[in-house]
Amino acid sequence: MIAMLAPVPAAAATHDRERPVFRPPVAAPVVDPFRPPETPYGPGNRGIEYDTEPGDVIRASASGTVEFAGAVAGTLHVTVDHGGGLLSSYSYLQRISVRIGADVARGAVIGIAGERLHFSVRLDGGYTDPDTFIGVRRMRVRLVPFPL
Repeated sequence: MIAMLAPVPAAAATHDRERPVFRPPVAAPVVDPFRPPETPYGPGNRGIEYDTEPGDVIRASASGTVEFAGAVAGTLHVTVDHGGGLLSSYSYLQRISVRIGADVARGAVIGIAGERLHFSVRLDGGYTDPDTFIGVRRMRVRLVPFPL
């Protein structure tokens, strides 16, 4: 018997939620990977720290709408809403290049790095490992019989 790939029905695809494929926001090495805390307020790293240099260009990891762009406690941050409860945040920027409500394409410049870049991803309000979104598209595959 020969098997072929069949498209997943629309209902199944929406059930698994389409997730965009992210690109790294900067071409710099990771110096501190995602480390989830053991408790909601415990220590850890709720994102990825990149070893940026001041002035490095920061780009949107995926297309979306700018939900926040401004200062929090004296540092600059940008948050992009990708839909379906998925948000990405770019923190400790030197300068912001986007405004709230702006649509951004994947790869669009959103700011300039300061001493470091902290990149985080939230799904339905909870922090999740950004690496699980970078460069990977999850697919459901269903094999069906192919008559000879």
